[in-house]
Amino acid sequence: MECIDAMNIAAFDLNLLKVFDALWRERSVTRAGDRVGLSQPAVSAALNRLRQACNDQLFIRHGNDMVPTPRAESLADPIRAALAQLEGALTGEERFVPADAERTFTLMGADFFSSYFVPRLAAHLATAAPKIALSFLDSARGDVERLLRDDLIDIALERPLDLPDWVSRKDFFLSPFVIIAARNHGDIKRAGVKPGGKLPIELFCRLPHAIRTIDGSLRGQVDEALERTGRSRSVLLGVPHFHGVAAAVAQTKMIAAVPVQFARLVVGEMGLAIYDLPIKTPAPQIRLYWHQRHDRNPAHVWLREQIIAAGDF
Repeated sequence: MECIDAMNIAAFDLNLLKVFDALWRERSVTRAGDRVGLSQPAVSAALNRLRQACNDQLFIRHGNDMVPTPRAESLADPIRAALAQLEGALTGEERFVPADAERTFTLMGADFFSSYFVPRLAAHLATAAPKIALSFLDSARGDVERLLRDDLIDIALERPLDLPDWVSRKDFFLSPFVIIAARNHGDIKRAGVKPGGKLPIELFCRLPHAIRTIDGSLRGQVDEALERTGRSRSVLLGVPHFHGVAAAVAQTKMIAAVPVQFARLVVGEMGLAIYDLPIKTPAPQIRLYWHQRHDRNPAHVWLREQIIAAGDF
């Protein structure tokens, strides 16, 4: 820790690092105490000792929150990594045995991921690692960088993102778009296009569209591709889940561009048909993102391997 000089490092109480990490995660003296099993006065005393050691306030009260200073922000990742390494050494994490492990892994991504491969992953874990629990958060939950930094998620499944170098990543699968529409869509039938065929560009632009959006925007990659041809479409519905998009399409004249893996899952049960786009749209590369402090963690390495295997359709 850069705030401790060589003369004092031997006397430094490493338990203070756990208090620092708890304050970083919780932004509250009370909640930090609950996390590490200390009273509020004990956490306040530990914070004062940290402040003296670092010659910095580290966390400043702002309303009900304890806001980290720039110095605290610079220390957060090294402290988290050090604690993780110590925990791994003390708990024998290098001898990770899936059948005996008891822990929860938290993933985050679009609802289509939880439909596409999570059932296969859960079925595999039920046999290979029956004491491991999975939690899957919707990608609308929050900022990927912050959630990884604060260890609130283990892995994010997302399209290419602009993230710092401390975020590790691995390509998972390509997710090209196709069009879904109600199976008996009158306009498409009158145009003589059968399921599996390509929608005419004029019809594609004329029909109303639904899209998945987590920020309220009614634009996407398809609109960018259309603009390059001098065309546009009419997006009349934006919802945060692909299943919501598909349900709306099944009951209206709207069409939607969705990942092909998701489309194949729902067309039968929802009375939909699949069509090809009339324009070329780059196929998004879905990636796994995780904090680099977990690069060599045996449990995390194992989890990433299981995810890749479950998505290998």
